[in-house]
Amino acid sequence: MNRLCLLTALVTIMSAWTVGETEVRAGGDLAPLPTRGPLRVSSDNPRYFADSENRIVYLTGSHSWENFQDVTAAFNYQAYLDRLTARHHNFIRMWVGESTRSDAGWLLQPPAQDNPVTPLPYLRTGPGVASDGGPRLDLTRFNPVYFERLRARVQQAGQRGYYVSVMLFQGFSVVEPHAWKAHPFNGNNNVNGIGGDEDRDGVGKEVHRSPSAWVLSAQEAYVGRVLDTLRDMDNVLYEVVNEAIPESVSWQYHLIRFIQQYEREHQYVAHPVGMTFFQLGEFGGGDNTALFDSPADWISPGGYTKYARNPPTADGRKVILLDTDHIHGIGGDQDFVWESFFRGYNPIYMDPLDAPHELTIGEPVRNEPQHERARVAMGEARRWATTLDLRRAIPRGDVASTGYCLAGPGREYLVYIPAGSASSPSIDDNGARPVTLNLNGVVGSFTVEWIDVEARRAILVEPIQGERERLFTVPFPGATLLHLKTRS
Repeated sequence: MNRLCLLTALVTIMSAWTVGETEVRAGGDLAPLPTRGPLRVSSDNPRYFADSENRIVYLTGSHSWENFQDVTAAFNYQAYLDRLTARHHNFIRMWVGESTRSDAGWLLQPPAQDNPVTPLPYLRTGPGVASDGGPRLDLTRFNPVYFERLRARVQQAGQRGYYVSVMLFQGFSVVEPHAWKAHPFNGNNNVNGIGGDEDRDGVGKEVHRSPSAWVLSAQEAYVGRVLDTLRDMDNVLYEVVNEAIPESVSWQYHLIRFIQQYEREHQYVAHPVGMTFFQLGEFGGGDNTALFDSPADWISPGGYTKYARNPPTADGRKVILLDTDHIHGIGGDQDFVWESFFRGYNPIYMDPLDAPHELTIGEPVRNEPQHERARVAMGEARRWATTLDLRRAIPRGDVASTGYCLAGPGREYLVYIPAGSASSPSIDDNGARPVTLNLNGVVGSFTVEWIDVEARRAILVEPIQGERERLFTVPFPGATLLHLKTRS
């Protein structure tokens, strides 16, 4: 780097203190807006969805196990939405369990006795007693309370600007003996003579692998009732199943196509359908290729070693909701959120809220401050998503020495500088962090703004000219954003 470039950079930083700093954050206050869907894959930038007005919708938010069915206690849904709204989220993943009972296995200290899961999609009519002591279920009679709650909660979320991914099935409900014992498709628990454990090994993997005609018909009837219930909701996405066994691929493909065909035949608006990663992550035999090759509109891949830190750039083959649930179980932090945002993903967070928990892989995160920093980072990333023109801004890590840049070439650049990172040359003896941005061939003048990610304060400095590689010295010690935009 020549002396003229270095001098220019130092003058730029010194001028920061004369121009002044502000507390204005990107995007200002994001008042919740009613959703304008249904969502569809953006034709301008297929890393994201677009709404009915062709606006890019960047999805990000916290989700938790009991935000639909009550398990350990009655869930305060409104307080949950309030909490996420205060952090400017716009997405939730609505969980379901298939079994009638749960042991709340995600908690460090689960209750000693089984917990009833309510509501269930089927009526408990009897005759006969199920394994949990209640009346057997009739798989041909749906429970109106279940579907009324489903519609009400999706509608309440939409009124506050939330998009909701509705989970249809739960992978762990058929593989754990305790869960299978309480499953509706266990022959001991229904009055219809339907039994999913065809090989009689004490679990029901067949239900998500190669279901019999009777089981598949019942599954399709349930999915159809969900689609009927939410047919006119414009803030809905569907997820076939949470973390099924790797052998479930053909069954999941079938249900994705079933949903798409059902909506066409009933002349419902088309809602995006998603496929998420398999049980036990990369250690359980699943392959992300099955997700990318699927007929799904969006996917959530898995793999701690691939996505937990410095994820590869999203290439636009699918809209990707990069979910910590499929990477850590519970884990990830604000760095994960920013790194994902700058690589073209929609990061979402498996949030224990205030519950003590144990599901961690690689980087245990059990402290509330760490969770809160991730929640705040998602809201701040969403602010920037509304500021940038994401129809044109794409991941261009090659133009920034940190490897993290969203660029609308020639018009706007947003660079992420992780805490403690620096380009080559490394941090100097005075602790300065030099960062370079390649503006070769870019003509024009740019405004320059530095943003302290942790303190959420901004510094405006003197404008710069393009046309060559520029050297900057980061003014903050922690994670920082550098925003350049052409001057009008």
